[in-house]
Amino acid sequence: MTEPDQEAVFKALADPTRRLLLDRLRHTDGQTLGDLSADVGMARQSVTQHLDLLVKAHLVTVVRRGRERLHYLNPAPIHQIRDRWISAFDRPRLDALGAIRRNAEELAMSETATTTTVPTYVYVTYIRASVDQVWQALTDADLTAAYWAHRNVSDWETGSTWEHQRLDGSGNDIEGRVLEVDRLRRLAITFEDPTGEKLEQPSVVTFELEPGDELVRLTVTHEHLPSMGMYGGISRGWPAVLANLKSLLETGKPLPIEVWDLMPVEQS
Repeated sequence: MTEPDQEAVFKALADPTRRLLLDRLRHTDGQTLGDLSADVGMARQSVTQHLDLLVKAHLVTVVRRGRERLHYLNPAPIHQIRDRWISAFDRPRLDALGAIRRNAEELAMSETATTTTVPTYVYVTYIRASVDQVWQALTDADLTAAYWAHRNVSDWETGSTWEHQRLDGSGNDIEGRVLEVDRLRRLAITFEDPTGEKLEQPSVVTFELEPGDELVRLTVTHEHLPSMGMYGGISRGWPAVLANLKSLLETGKPLPIEVWDLMPVEQS
């Protein structure tokens, strides 16, 4: 297992067909090979070869659901390129333009939320740490306070509750139940608003850890999202939280970014 190689990322992005496949996943995440092969004007085998290159560059993540292989856009390598190549230039102006674009997209998404199926969100990052360290960072209240500005409190036993507590002691922003615990491998929890109306099917976050040579591949899957507004919010929130987690474990310090306002539970 290796970290995303930026040369492989640039090579993958250089081909218009691969960019088209990424655009299609950006529009509708979690597609099968058959879905992605439709209307592209090439054989499934050729599409498979393009997808293999995107997977190798870590721009696409494959998740198995039964007998199906679902393809998800993974923005982590693009965020890393942004941090390396763009942040050194006119970052404030670019951030302002990005905020205008995101607001417009969120407005459009909220207007179509009643007729649009909300996709599952998948994010993959590679952390230079041991699997024990990553697991502890996900489940230790003091460590979550350091990179998430909230304490995640639970005994982390299947069926137990968990709380996303504000550091000032004023309450919880998120709470839920622990659905599955496979120590050092997999943790699944519900994501619920403690002050809002209880949903019949709350959203579910699953953390999957895969150890490699000096690296851990951490996959976060957030599914059963109630609205496109929430999807837009967690699409900004999870990268920030996981970048903070990665920085804390690799350097001993979180990044100088604020993450507590970027993880909504429900947004209409």
